[in-house]
Amino acid sequence: MKVEHVDVIIIGAGPAGAVAGAMLANLNHKVLIIEKEHFPRFSIGESLLPQCMAFIKQAGLLENIETSADDLAFQFKNGAAFFHQDKYTDFDFTEKFTPGPGTTYQIKRAGFDKLLADGAKQKGVDIRYGELVKKVDVECDNPTVDIQTDTGEEYQVTGKFLLDASGFGRVLPRLLQLETPSNFPVRQSYFTHVKDNITDKNFDRNKILITVHPNYKDIWYWLIPFADGTASVGVVGEPSMFDQQLTANQLLQSFIEQTPNLKHLLNNASFISDARVIKGYAANVDCLYGDNYALLGNAGEFLDPVFSSGVTIAMKSASLIAPVVDKKINGKRVDIENEFAVPLKKGIDCFKTFVSAWYDGRFQDVIFFEQQEPHVKAMISSILAGYAWDDNNPYVVQSERRLNVLVKLCNDI
Repeated sequence: MKVEHVDVIIIGAGPAGAVAGAMLANLNHKVLIIEKEHFPRFSIGESLLPQCMAFIKQAGLLENIETSADDLAFQFKNGAAFFHQDKYTDFDFTEKFTPGPGTTYQIKRAGFDKLLADGAKQKGVDIRYGELVKKVDVECDNPTVDIQTDTGEEYQVTGKFLLDASGFGRVLPRLLQLETPSNFPVRQSYFTHVKDNITDKNFDRNKILITVHPNYKDIWYWLIPFADGTASVGVVGEPSMFDQQLTANQLLQSFIEQTPNLKHLLNNASFISDARVIKGYAANVDCLYGDNYALLGNAGEFLDPVFSSGVTIAMKSASLIAPVVDKKINGKRVDIENEFAVPLKKGIDCFKTFVSAWYDGRFQDVIFFEQQEPHVKAMISSILAGYAWDDNNPYVVQSERRLNVLVKLCNDI
């Protein structure tokens, strides 16, 4: 079997893999990315958070995104809006507490992910599409990966470090038996792209719209507009809430009609493609790294799509691991636990607090509270904008305690 040698092997060319690859190529490392799909390809996670823009810039890929935004119908985004029954509230990310970008894009992932991957390739990253990881060996100093091409050819690659950015494919957790149950209940989502034909002049296309089902607080919808008059729309809930006898199209349409504001907005909408279904996407592992490998983004832990945190966590993990890998390859001492895992989990745990509070209703009580204090709202806005690692934000550092105090204040007034 043919054997190749590189500095870093990355599994997956999505946002985590492309950003990590670009950052490591900027540090003059020889990087190989193995991707089982052929790009462009469909993916969910279409509403970026402003924090992402800092990571994209850090990787040297921002110009790639900005110059192609119009051609790919990326929609300017400056915040998030929420609707429940007759209550509407929104957050303007340019008025957040934390310094940094306050705007971003709502993107069709097929074009966005290819842009990032192409940008990494321009920096010297070798990306091989249509190739499948069959086996890994991380017991020796240099991890080894057995690969099969889409023509059936097999070969082997050794590297000085291995990164799993395979997303929901979760290659290393599966091959190394790292998976553990998530603390979140199993949830299911039905979604598609539509030609939205929205005529309501009050609808703000610059914000993702999150709508809570009028009767069930733990069922919610996303509506993500794009710049070409299309939109992504989906519904999320526990599987028991959905009639499995219906087709995905029928089910999604029926749930849209159960919510007056979406029924009104999407009254003239038409499905561009059949609805898709994802079930049980929450995932976790018992460890995010080993001596010579690490898990990035969804390969390590995925919480829930409600606050669009997935791509942000993926890029944050890439930004944290790149300097660690660089130091290790250059023979310097590294502490992967405290340089990568601990800081990454700090932000994940902050998001986790707010996701849990969304589903049990506490955070919904906060965001729909009519007498919002501007300074507190700015702190919450920072977290919704992706700045879940800001140690200056009390709602990051003490997320559970601070949120519970805020919930009590809102409910007592």
